[in-house]
Amino acid sequence: MNTTSSILDGNSFRADAIDRLDPLDRALVERRARVLGPSYRLFYREPLHLVRAQGTRVYDAHGREYLDAYNNVASVGHGNPAVVAAVQKQMTALSTHSRYLQDGVVDYAERLLSTLPAALDRVMFTNSGSEANDLALRVARYTTGGTGVVVTSEAYHGTTSIVSDVSPSATAGPLRDDVIAIAPPDPYRHGDDGTVAEAFATRVAAAFDRLAERGHRAAALLVDSIFSSDGVFPATDTLEPAFAAARAAGALVIADEVQPGFARVGEAFWGFARHGVVPDIVTMGKPMGNGVPVAAMVASSQTLDPFGAAVPYFNTFGGSSVPIAAARAVLDEIVDRQLDANAERIGEMLRDGIADMALRFDRIGDIRSAGVYFGVELVEDRQTRVPASGFAQDVINFARDEGLLISVCGPTSSTLKIRPMLTYTPDDAALLLERLERALNRSARAS
Repeated sequence: MNTTSSILDGNSFRADAIDRLDPLDRALVERRARVLGPSYRLFYREPLHLVRAQGTRVYDAHGREYLDAYNNVASVGHGNPAVVAAVQKQMTALSTHSRYLQDGVVDYAERLLSTLPAALDRVMFTNSGSEANDLALRVARYTTGGTGVVVTSEAYHGTTSIVSDVSPSATAGPLRDDVIAIAPPDPYRHGDDGTVAEAFATRVAAAFDRLAERGHRAAALLVDSIFSSDGVFPATDTLEPAFAAARAAGALVIADEVQPGFARVGEAFWGFARHGVVPDIVTMGKPMGNGVPVAAMVASSQTLDPFGAAVPYFNTFGGSSVPIAAARAVLDEIVDRQLDANAERIGEMLRDGIADMALRFDRIGDIRSAGVYFGVELVEDRQTRVPASGFAQDVINFARDEGLLISVCGPTSSTLKIRPMLTYTPDDAALLLERLERALNRSARAS
């Protein structure tokens, strides 16, 4: 039986299109299928065969240059010289795990915690955001004695067994009995349902009530603080009532910052900070090492010390020398170059530019953004707000042809997901807008 995933299949290559590919790419697709199998997905109707990258650009095997407005790992630029130098230097000096006493991991932990609320004073390092979320759920379940988890309807939190069970967008089949998915706080479609924040909190409370009726004690409300896979909903002040509702039910609150964290949302630095709230646990990863696998879970000593006393923890590569060196260099780049402020400036330029496009393209139904993280929802009609899924597919593929890499998200894959890097310049922003408008024009003519 073939299964689909909204996060993986919203923008993916279909095997029946292989005859349209260049012979070089076709041969590589066929070799890939033989050795990697069917679970993997490739982007775009005609997949990209990338061979190198630098700064905000990537290059394919045919010498074509693309402006990268989607890759959320290399947030301080592909091949960032400071990160590369830090990794090379550490590799030649020492590469080992955290059971040996080292300055690097302690120095970085202190610096990382200084970017977070004072109550969050403990950090545990992992390899990936998936592992960080896995560990966060283990901590929540140990602390509360419960297993019940509430997530949003298109959430993606990772690939381990534990977190795939709480990732509706990537799970084949129904969710476990102790997991409930609810609609995200969507001002565009749920704005009339009381206030968006209060309506979301009501859904959270009702979900924990249902879990209790099923016999499952509350463990956690797990939310991506920008609702990246749900469609990008960055509206401020929407999380506080939901956090309160979760805590009233006896749950801990986990803020998944794997996508919005490290200044992608601008000067707030962390997605949850835009809402004026403090989670019980914060997870992070992806851009943390700019391509070197490193991630972390942060919580208070009040939460983590009892867990740590009862559950020894060790991770061979989490907190090891080289990934920590990369992470330190990334944080230095963000702080020293004031890339959080740059994200605010570039984000404002892009938002103004896309808003101007909306005057010419009536299929742009809504523009949602924080810093340089954008969701642009496309509709068939602004009055009915019917999702324009096919049109969105055309846009991202025409954008690829125009040399711009973006994707889609949300339950109907009708929201353009645009994630420029923190290092974007005004010229990069202008080029993004130019190529996006060309893609919209081509899609409009094709529809």
